[in-house]
Amino acid sequence: MRILLVFCLVASLVSGASLPTAAPEQAGFSRDRLNRINTVMREHIAAGRLNGASGLIARNGKVIFRETWGEYKPDTIVRMYSMTKAITGVAAMILYEEGKFSLTDPVSKYLPEFTKMSVAQESFDAAGKRTYYTVPADHPITVRDLFRHTSGLDYAGPKDENGEPAYKKLGIEGGNGWVSFDLAEAVRRLATVPLNHQPGTTFHYGFSIDVLGRLVEVLSGKPLDQFFEERIFRPLGMNDTAFFVPEEKWSRLAVLYTPKKGGGIERSTAPAQENYKKKPTLLLGGAGSVSTLDDYARFVTMLLNDGELDGVRILGRKSVELMRSDHLGTLPRAAGLAEGYGFGLTFAVNPGPGKTPNVGSEGEYFWGGAAGTSFWIDPKEHMIGVFLINVLPSNDTVAAGQFKRIAYEALVD
Repeated sequence: MRILLVFCLVASLVSGASLPTAAPEQAGFSRDRLNRINTVMREHIAAGRLNGASGLIARNGKVIFRETWGEYKPDTIVRMYSMTKAITGVAAMILYEEGKFSLTDPVSKYLPEFTKMSVAQESFDAAGKRTYYTVPADHPITVRDLFRHTSGLDYAGPKDENGEPAYKKLGIEGGNGWVSFDLAEAVRRLATVPLNHQPGTTFHYGFSIDVLGRLVEVLSGKPLDQFFEERIFRPLGMNDTAFFVPEEKWSRLAVLYTPKKGGGIERSTAPAQENYKKKPTLLLGGAGSVSTLDDYARFVTMLLNDGELDGVRILGRKSVELMRSDHLGTLPRAAGLAEGYGFGLTFAVNPGPGKTPNVGSEGEYFWGGAAGTSFWIDPKEHMIGVFLINVLPSNDTVAAGQFKRIAYEALVD
């Protein structure tokens, strides 16, 4: 009896890794039109623009397209970079539902290092000389500001009084968790530098979600990786998603490539090639995770299902609705968001056809990662897509754009 029980448990964990499948025609897709994705991706591989890629499309909870190209296999583990942000957002919303904070709360209520912030300014004198100085922040950074990147934090930081990047002295680089200090220290250091904008006034993509990850740690009393594992990864059956790849899975970790001068790609010599084989000290909620095609598809399907998957509820329906709603309105965008799009709580939000130059639906929400990974969630079409590559920096997003466009253009019903 005990052996049978163990076998059933193992079987459930394995089967939990993949979503159910259906024929494209049963889900309203043209099989021939979907196959155009294969043609395009094989051209990228043959031309040396990609070494490998994988893609998954699902509708109504059923996978209708799941393919790999080049070196990739279905279980290839990929560096997700900023696709980690959505996971951190969900983690924070779990605590929001438990009454741990309100979106309008000052961040300093929980992270007192942000109590007294200043904002960087610059001006020119009569001779045209540039001067750098600071002014006090008009009002506190709120938790909502962290979610929607209106905290005044970005990735580059302001200039100091000498015109040098202020973050340069902090030892903090976006996506690099393999340093000697942890998230608590990283956030403390960020709080010592002036903001680039007055809080709540401007969208500027950057370290906001890493600070949100620290908020998760403080409010839960657990390290970020432990909270992710206990409250998201394990319940959803995301068995290959973490902040690093254990030794027994190293053979499945994607090779990281970089664009080559003159075209094509070559194997990257960046530290990230090997760093992900060991646990980082700095757990970056904005950039630090690895995952697979099936794992991340389970995560975004949970969101498409208003917070539930296979009988496991991670979030309530109204919390997901709040996350996928535009929270920017008419606020200016400094950097990191394509023209015309809104932004919710860690996701970009599509305002609808004709308001942007891209195919999609009103209310579709999405994001991507620095090495070319991307996902989208479309409540109107009840559809999700995940596309994975590992080319850093991913200066060319043609392949991801083609994958999404062809997927939508294959819809016939």
